[in-house]
Amino acid sequence: MDGVKIVCQNRKARHDYLILDEYEAGMVLLGTEVKSLRLGQANIRDSYATVRGGEVFLYNMHIGTYPFAAHGNHEPRRPRKLLLHKKEIKRLTGKVKEKGQTLIPLQVHFKDGKAKVTLALATGKRQYDKRQAIRKREEQRELDRAKRERNRRDPE
Repeated sequence: MDGVKIVCQNRKARHDYLILDEYEAGMVLLGTEVKSLRLGQANIRDSYATVRGGEVFLYNMHIGTYPFAAHGNHEPRRPRKLLLHKKEIKRLTGKVKEKGQTLIPLQVHFKDGKAKVTLALATGKRQYDKRQAIRKREEQRELDRAKRERNRRDPE
């Protein structure tokens, strides 16, 4: 993607959750938070989003303090408001109230100079679902490996 700089990703999310839908949201940040994000000092591993009072908030996201700030630095794990359209918030409110669905951030990135977060509407995978996904991935690897071997021996 042009003009997109990825700051951090939650790689484990796709392993632990079944992703149903994705949304891109802006974030309300302080100046020192933006500067820290540009330095790549962020972590979204244990973070989640909730809808409260018609607004969406991101909790437990860690943005490190900006090392060059003399005063007025931010709190690293403060709740951050996310910017979404009203229709999207209403849709998310209905979906999150359903059993077992949650909002988790997949990645934080800069798009055209603005900090954005990719939110996913997801359901938690059970242990057997995870094992099944791993088995399927391993089988696909074996098939690809066999195809490459056959093509290497038989160049038509």
